[in-house]
Amino acid sequence: MLSTFRESLEHFKQIWRESSLEELKQVMSMDYQAREVRGDEIVDFGYDQSIMGWEQGFDYVGGTENVEWDIKEVGVLPLKEEECMAILSATIRQDGTSLETANLFFHTFQQNEEGDWKLVRSYIEAGITKENIHSLQVT
Repeated sequence: MLSTFRESLEHFKQIWRESSLEELKQVMSMDYQAREVRGDEIVDFGYDQSIMGWEQGFDYVGGTENVEWDIKEVGVLPLKEEECMAILSATIRQDGTSLETANLFFHTFQQNEEGDWKLVRSYIEAGITKENIHSLQVT
């Protein structure tokens, strides 16, 4: 299970780095649900709102010179027989320098009947300082 998940996770991170919205839509479940916490604000959203958010981020990164995604894997946790969580930090790097804050993503992927891993839910902590991200350790 973990070997096929690992392949799918690497593919997911590549889609993200390439800002490929059409490929992202293929790895997200239509039943996707998420919660984002930004300071005191908590927002729950589903597939359509998520796609709009990804599109805005992808347009910014793809449309700005010398800007790229800085995605780091914090850890992977098997949750159930056909479900794994990937903990990723992500920020934007411009001219080689990352922003001062990053978002921490707890992405849960589920393997469907065809054997494909789909992103089914996420919990996102937004605006975490780089120092706090660098001190993360999954044991």
